Amino acid sequence: YGLTKGQYSPTSQLGTRSPSTPQGSIDAPLTPLSVALGANARFVARTFDTNQKHMPGVLKAAHAHKGASLVEIIQNCIVYNDGAFDGWTDKKVVSDNSITVEHGKPLTFGKDGEKGLILNTKSLTLKIATIGENGVTEDDILVHDETNLMIATLLAHMEPPTMPVALGVLYCAEGVSYDEEVGELVRDHGRKGKDKPDFNALLRAGRTWEVS
Repeated sequence: YGLTKGQYSPTSQLGTRSPSTPQGSIDAPLTPLSVALGANARFVARTFDTNQKHMPGVLKAAHAHKGASLVEIIQNCIVYNDGAFDGWTDKKVVSDNSITVEHGKPLTFGKDGEKGLILNTKSLTLKIATIGENGVTEDDILVHDETNLMIATLLAHMEPPTMPVALGVLYCAEGVSYDEEVGELVRDHGRKGKDKPDFNALLRAGRTWEVS
């Protein structure tokens, strides 16, 4: 969403100064993807507007998904909040402060892919490790599974400066879409051989009046 005219919003960072919060916002920002996952969304993804190579693939995946798809597209506002996302979208830092997730591939990032995410199975949290240090190998890096809701939730909650921002398809659970369910319901109703309704009779059923 947009057009806030400079007012702070539910996604504004703590301390955001605006006409409605001149001393800085005190509300903890919500994460749209976390909200979507909590509402049982079956397709959740993220990209940003200047990432021209990445965005088309995300949108194609969203289009191919059967059912509703949610794609969060981070976009800079040059008027009211210019540079708010430069800390991880700028070309100089994007490789170190963001991670592009792909189904079935290790969750690595960094200029040379030297860093990765490891799952702490005891605390069920993600932590950053450097491949080649402290005995960490690529086999220790968590492999992304876009059908795993827990992994998607952990990725959605990652925020700078302590963790990289996750980009790509975080969650994709195949299933029957709403329109398919409705179509099957209609077809099933027809297969049962019920009589077709008399539209004229329906219009005159219940409380009706005759005007002469």
